[in-house]
Amino acid sequence: MAQLTPSQRTWNAFKRNKIALAGLIYIAVALLVAILGYLVMPDNTPLANNMTIQLSIKKPGAKFMMLHIRKSEQVDTVGFFSRMLFGQPSFYREIPITGYYFKQDSIHVNEYIGNEDKPDQKAYNIFEVVTGIKPRYHFNKVLLNPTLSCEKSAEIYKNFNDRIKNEQIVTKTYWLGTDIYGRDLLSRLLLGTRISLSVGLMAVIISMLLGVTIGAIAGYFGGWIDATLSWLMNILWSLPALLLVIAISFALGKGLWQIFIAVGLSMWVEVGRLVRGQVMSLKQVEYIEAARALGFNNRRIITRHILPNITGPMLVLASSNFASAILLEAGLSFLGFGAQPPMPTWGGMIKEHYGYIVMDSAYLAIIPGLAIMMLVYAFNLVTIVLRDAFDIKSQSTRI
Repeated sequence: MAQLTPSQRTWNAFKRNKIALAGLIYIAVALLVAILGYLVMPDNTPLANNMTIQLSIKKPGAKFMMLHIRKSEQVDTVGFFSRMLFGQPSFYREIPITGYYFKQDSIHVNEYIGNEDKPDQKAYNIFEVVTGIKPRYHFNKVLLNPTLSCEKSAEIYKNFNDRIKNEQIVTKTYWLGTDIYGRDLLSRLLLGTRISLSVGLMAVIISMLLGVTIGAIAGYFGGWIDATLSWLMNILWSLPALLLVIAISFALGKGLWQIFIAVGLSMWVEVGRLVRGQVMSLKQVEYIEAARALGFNNRRIITRHILPNITGPMLVLASSNFASAILLEAGLSFLGFGAQPPMPTWGGMIKEHYGYIVMDSAYLAIIPGLAIMMLVYAFNLVTIVLRDAFDIKSQSTRI
């Protein structure tokens, strides 16, 4: 039978393991959501931080009628990529209402303030609702020429009223409910996917760069270099990962980029130990001896002849570290050392709502917890398949 390439072996392994294939598809969908970001979120304001305090802790599927009142300050429309990456500031402020009617130059609304409280009756000038500009004088003097007929005046009123009814009174559905600040939970959960995957990606890149470099140097040169670097790796290996990340976070400060660095610096040791062992086992084989005999320098031997042959184990460890980084970031955010509010992180969402687990709103903490569990489980499934795909002995047995 023809020898399969690593990519072919990997794909065959995924096709045999349907659950792992589902995990890979789940990761792909999560990655797509993370890339599209605000384009697929119901609340596309920056950080999905549009608060409506009256709608605090509403059940999944709750629907409310909202009156959109144009903001008085100028809000610019951002471009496609800016909206995708950073969101679009809202042009309106939202007011939940239970009913409304028009009277002369005003819209009278019953403003929702709670399930157990009577609606608060308020009136807003329709010109202000549409344009965001508060008229200094009576509505007729602002919009209408005194010489206009009554029919023309009524037509202008009707145009403003129709515009409000058709464009600025909408029914909003909160598919996963709202949090304690009245923010859309689904939007913050989707944006949290971007945070978790970005932390995992950056942590894996940093850990791979450090681990591969230090592990390859230690394994290839041996002697006192290996002894020194191995001593350093053993010291760091003995420290709990979460405590090490917290210590690095204290030194660097709180923030998203600090978490990238802290998690990456805490995970390189495992990569370094793996690469060191693999390099030590390969540096004495015949083709490496042949490369030395041909006069190739050490850097070329390591980068062109040794490291490409340990790509499989490195990919397996990278997948495993991706899951570990997501868990570490969630733990840090829960403890308050991760990305700071109002940036939505799954660990931070659990921290804000874990007290509701014993109440009738446990979903506020359970939903982000399930998101963490499913994404980590998907990466673990992929890790298992990659391990089997790059295990030549097991492949030979199947063949």
